[in-house]
Amino acid sequence: MNYAKVVIFAVAVLAIALFFYFDLQRFLTLETLKANHQALLRYNEAHTAGMAVGFMALYILQTALSLPGAAIMSLAAGAIFGVVMGTVYAMIAATIGAVLAFLVTRYLLRDTVISRFGGKLETLNRELEQRGFNYLLFLRLVPIFPFFLINLAAGLTRLPLRTFVLGTAIGIIPGGFVYVNAGASLATITSLSGIASPRVLGSFALLGFFALLPVLYSKFRGERGKC
Repeated sequence: MNYAKVVIFAVAVLAIALFFYFDLQRFLTLETLKANHQALLRYNEAHTAGMAVGFMALYILQTALSLPGAAIMSLAAGAIFGVVMGTVYAMIAATIGAVLAFLVTRYLLRDTVISRFGGKLETLNRELEQRGFNYLLFLRLVPIFPFFLINLAAGLTRLPLRTFVLGTAIGIIPGGFVYVNAGASLATITSLSGIASPRVLGSFALLGFFALLPVLYSKFRGERGKC
């Protein structure tokens, strides 16, 4: 690992360690957001542009470093900025943060992974190069794996950057909107677990199935062609 990689890795580890050492996670709770809601609204009224920039910067940092608190940040977007602008700010910030996590992982670790497991991953990489958008869209829509884990795992593959950006930007809209919309009615929320109901999750699963239809159809045609 060269000097630049060591510096980037050390800075990331230090930032994550400081987050947990100072227990900054205590600020990313539903109770804290509710307690400070009115103060945040007043600050936003007085410093609209600064609040938007500061919020997005924090969201980008949280996502890029794979720190906990994404759900609270999306709720805060709705609670502070409203549904429309909250969705815009949250989705842009989450996408930028995910891309940064993807790029840092790719820069730091992909060469090592390929050198050790390149042969075993070749089939997967070819599949992602051809149909990566559909797979990524499915993973973004259906909350099977944590958001941060998809960012890191994708960075270790040959998934094209443009595919990652597009799949992430589109795939996070439905789920993000649900939390931002909930945040706009913050007083009615009693727990994070109640926001994504089984019906909502079922709708996401259906959207994910449609995202995979081109892949399934291609596989089906390939199998029939062998017969």
